Amino acid sequence: MADNARAKRLADLIREVVAKKLQRGIKDPRLGTHVTITDTRVTGDLREATVFYTVYGDDEDRAAAAAGLESAKGVLRSAVGAAAGVKFTPSLAFVADALPDNAKAIEDLLDRARLSDEKVREVSAGAEFAGGADPYRKPEDESDEEDEETDGDARA
Repeated sequence: MADNARAKRLADLIREVVAKKLQRGIKDPRLGTHVTITDTRVTGDLREATVFYTVYGDDEDRAAAAAGLESAKGVLRSAVGAAAGVKFTPSLAFVADALPDNAKAIEDLLDRARLSDEKVREVSAGAEFAGGADPYRKPEDESDEEDEETDGDARA
């Protein structure tokens, strides 16, 4: 079993080789400039590599890019093997990265929070405090309460 540093170096090399090969070496129109390699992970035994990618475009572009990557898998693995110089070239698995979808969901939630905050600001624009502007006790307030308590004891 290889150490983690070696697996990380191989993962970085795979990411660079695949990105360069997609940019310059593969003439598949489904891939073009729409595909970005975001991350690569290699198993501890250096036998399998998972390549994460994003696609700029709609669902149709994503499906076409996935099909293009699957068809170019052999060429990409050969390029990785030539560049890596390892005994066994890892098999490549391409996985669409969920990061853009997660980022969009977070942005939508933040937009809803901003709208909600704006509504609260509009409602509270002319409002006044329920118990006064300063709700904290002050030293003179405590002495007034003590006088009231002693007056109440004298009447009893």
